[in-house]
Amino acid sequence: MRITVLTIFPEFFDSFLDSVLVKRAAEKGLLEVEIRDIKDYADGSFRHIDDSPYGGGAGMIMRCEPLIGCLEAVKTGNSHTVMFMPGGVPYTQDKVHEYTGMDHLILICGHYEGIDARVNSYCDEFISVGDYVLSGGEIPAMAVIDSIVRLLGTIRKASTEEESFENGLLEYPQYTRPADFRGMKVPAVLMSGNHKEIEKWRLKESLRLTAEIRPDLLADRELSEAEKKLLEEIEKEKNNPR
Repeated sequence: MRITVLTIFPEFFDSFLDSVLVKRAAEKGLLEVEIRDIKDYADGSFRHIDDSPYGGGAGMIMRCEPLIGCLEAVKTGNSHTVMFMPGGVPYTQDKVHEYTGMDHLILICGHYEGIDARVNSYCDEFISVGDYVLSGGEIPAMAVIDSIVRLLGTIRKASTEEESFENGLLEYPQYTRPADFRGMKVPAVLMSGNHKEIEKWRLKESLRLTAEIRPDLLADRELSEAEKKLLEEIEKEKNNPR
């Protein structure tokens, strides 16, 4: 898989590309990440890539010419072009899986007050990583790359299968040594060696956390009979605390 990032701050990615999982994916031939500097496609000796907005207003707007020129230099028939913007489709784990199966993903990192809207017609999709505003698309681009790298075989498959959102639920709590820290003890079931009971406990805790923190996920989920029973137990425990 190849990912091309279009940015005016290529240096932002220096240490990120040298991080363990991204570097491992590159060494295994699973992923190629290419960083393109949009400024290289700007005209004039000062390489201006922004200008004042027509109609007035605060801030500067990224010009369409250098950005489209940069995009056309890397885009092929197999490319899927994504632009980050607050009004884009929310980025989810399902979208991570979709991107992981692509040959070439192009990520456009905006900056300043926004991007000339004429660039939109050159994009296949608009993505948002949350209901907040960042100064640029570099951090979202890193988030997308990192989420993809995790599914490319850089870590054990079992580790990703039980993570939050992979099965529509939040992940259950995890513990390690010591078994007792300042009176806070690891649940006894996790040290029992009874794998059936451990599996049941983990599912129940996933359901409990999801119900408390992200009930919207449960509303969209087709619950199994076992899950319905566990949710009933959770509700009873909540109404009758010990």
